[in-house]
Amino acid sequence: MRDNRPKGRLLALGSAGALVTATLIAGAVSAPAASADSRPARDREAVGAEIAAARAAKAGIDWQDCPADWGLETQIKCGWVTVPLDYAHPYGKQIKLAVDHILSTGTEQEHQGALVYNPGGPGGSGLRFPRRVVNSAPVWVNIAKAYDFVGFDPRGVGHSAPISCVDPQEFVKAPKADPVPDTEADKTAQRKLAREYAEGCAERSGEMLPHMTTPNTARDLDVIRAALGEQKLNYLGVSYGTYLGAVYGTLFPGHLRRMVVDSVVDPSRKNIWYQANLGQDIAFEGRWKDWEDWVAANDAAFHLGTTRDAVQAKWLDLRATAKKNPIGGVVGPAELISFFQSAPYYDSAWVPVATVFSKYVAGNTQALVDAAAPNMADTAGNISAENGNAVYTAVECADAKWPTDWRKWDRDNTRLNQDYPFMTWANAWMNLPCATWPTKQLTPTDVRTHRGLPPVLIVQSTRDAATPYQGAVELHHRFQGSRLITERDAGSHGVTGLVNPCINTRVDAYLIDGKLDTSDVTCAPHATPKP
Repeated sequence: MRDNRPKGRLLALGSAGALVTATLIAGAVSAPAASADSRPARDREAVGAEIAAARAAKAGIDWQDCPADWGLETQIKCGWVTVPLDYAHPYGKQIKLAVDHILSTGTEQEHQGALVYNPGGPGGSGLRFPRRVVNSAPVWVNIAKAYDFVGFDPRGVGHSAPISCVDPQEFVKAPKADPVPDTEADKTAQRKLAREYAEGCAERSGEMLPHMTTPNTARDLDVIRAALGEQKLNYLGVSYGTYLGAVYGTLFPGHLRRMVVDSVVDPSRKNIWYQANLGQDIAFEGRWKDWEDWVAANDAAFHLGTTRDAVQAKWLDLRATAKKNPIGGVVGPAELISFFQSAPYYDSAWVPVATVFSKYVAGNTQALVDAAAPNMADTAGNISAENGNAVYTAVECADAKWPTDWRKWDRDNTRLNQDYPFMTWANAWMNLPCATWPTKQLTPTDVRTHRGLPPVLIVQSTRDAATPYQGAVELHHRFQGSRLITERDAGSHGVTGLVNPCINTRVDAYLIDGKLDTSDVTCAPHATPKP
């Protein structure tokens, strides 16, 4: 549930004995194929994951220079890992996952293997993770001495058998309808768009859809571990990547060495995914107000008002203006929300968003158009915008059963919108395709501790909008022996990459030395952005 979605589509919304040789596994399951197929799908998928991992361990990864159009530095090398489309049928159709890595910067004695990363989404690509070493990002310098940094495109994402739900050029067309409905006719129109989007996913990506699930991506992650030659996985997951990590830890507890989860999705079955998105609406409103308070406190720089109410009044005026006459012909309320939502997401966006807003109020409309209009370049041989949204929808719709009765959606979102209007309806329409999803929806994985699970480090800010704080508390409760680092009075989504020594030193100590505090820790917030 990270902000990996592009402009133009709105928010919903990081053991030795376990590896059996391919020959032994194949001999164990290939002869009685009929009886294996009669097992429950969950058991067949577990066997399929073992087969795929053993196969990958034997094949390894042929690291080569990355394709030029991937935009990665020459120090980073790329390769492919083959996985089954359907783990219940491991010898059936296969797909290739794009992976990349950069070697650790330390000595042979310091080296501890690979650190695999997922940035969230669902739909985010992890291929940029090794660039943190290339760019010598200070908070990662010590960890880079111990680990090779490994990124990957999850199934359906980017270069890994990408899926699609609509023509990419249609996807970025603007302006889109105002997400906040004025009439029942507005709701009917949005319901039609959501149903057509779900149908488009089936038409364009039907073969992939049933298998676009978090448990399958967790199985893919274990195959990548095996292909890397790692007996156990070191993992860093942010946002949705925390849920991927939680499911991995549940399915493969004995295959995990160390895991950091940052900005945590609530893993309880009742909250995946419909309730999670309703919870986001409340949290986004709170963080939006935090940003407005900060803008008001820095009125000398932005001239948008000295109180939160004054800043909000200018926002509502901007929104009304864009609804009546889209700015630059392309920026309406939908595009405004897509742009402004980055401020509640990330502290790093506070200054840029306020600056663009300030320029608009001062008469510079082009700055807002440049910032908020959909990026038409995404249609020029690059389907990242549309693809990211397709994966987000496919995974969340397939992971769990969603309400099918429109009256529930209408009742819940109408009620929330009264007090939390910033994101509520935009979030609802983004997720509504799940109400008419064309393929089977799973019962979510029961995330909890199983034998062999090592201590997990959980990092979370208290005012996170995309993944409210309760998610970290819930995972902490479910993963026995875990430790929770809380950043109080802060709300940036993704904490481990920020400069906060109270957090950075503990992440280093855990990943490098396996050390955890004897009890949970609360840290003061990182520094507030300055204009």
